[in-house]
Amino acid sequence: MYSDQTARDPEVPPGEHRRPPVDVILPCLDEAAALPWVIERVPSGWRPIVVDNGSTDGSARIAEQLGASVVTEPRRGFGAACHAGLLAATADIVCFCDCDASLDPALLPRVVEAVREGTADLVVGRRRPTVGGAWPAHARVGNAAVTRMLRRRSGVRLRDVGPMRSARREDLLGLGLTDRRSGYPLEMVVRAADAGWRIDEVDVPYLPRTGASKVTGTWRGTWTAVRDMSSVLRGPAAPRPARSAGRGR
Repeated sequence: MYSDQTARDPEVPPGEHRRPPVDVILPCLDEAAALPWVIERVPSGWRPIVVDNGSTDGSARIAEQLGASVVTEPRRGFGAACHAGLLAATADIVCFCDCDASLDPALLPRVVEAVREGTADLVVGRRRPTVGGAWPAHARVGNAAVTRMLRRRSGVRLRDVGPMRSARREDLLGLGLTDRRSGYPLEMVVRAADAGWRIDEVDVPYLPRTGASKVTGTWRGTWTAVRDMSSVLRGPAAPRPARSAGRGR
């Protein structure tokens, strides 16, 4: 777990801290039951940033007690929470991960590896259900529809537009992401493709989530997300941003 103690450099004057090697952005809406497991599984030395998106179950307080950095984003929406975390991050590399215990933060190093080594600019975790029911049928159907549209739109052959991913923070900010709802993860991929990024995916186990899903737990939530993502895909290609000096291309 990240803490001031793990980040402190004895040669740095008191009150000044090194940046964590990786910031882990955890959008959160009423995830009190899952937070202890999720934060405990964040790799040692990496900083968990819990973005509270209007929780009423004490999630923010629990996250603080567990040593996470907590950001409050009052504007509801998955994208709003993710982007607030991105703006609050300071590490060169950032990860995104759901906060409902369906994805194991301990596996994030395999998602970060190619970005750190400079062989990929964006790595997405392809969800592989561990048990029946972990990924509801309607959510799979929606995901398949979105990946087909993504392939037609940009040529990117991802099999999942999953929430676990990693990239360099400055490069992500340079994409100028504007969606603040369910389309945010897809917009990130689309704009990265438009910018000529190398996009890769790695398999990650997908576990039954803790608590009720806000999006994929119902047909209505799933198709609302598909509608948001379809709107992203219909948008014009974004101009290519300037390349970061940190990207090895």
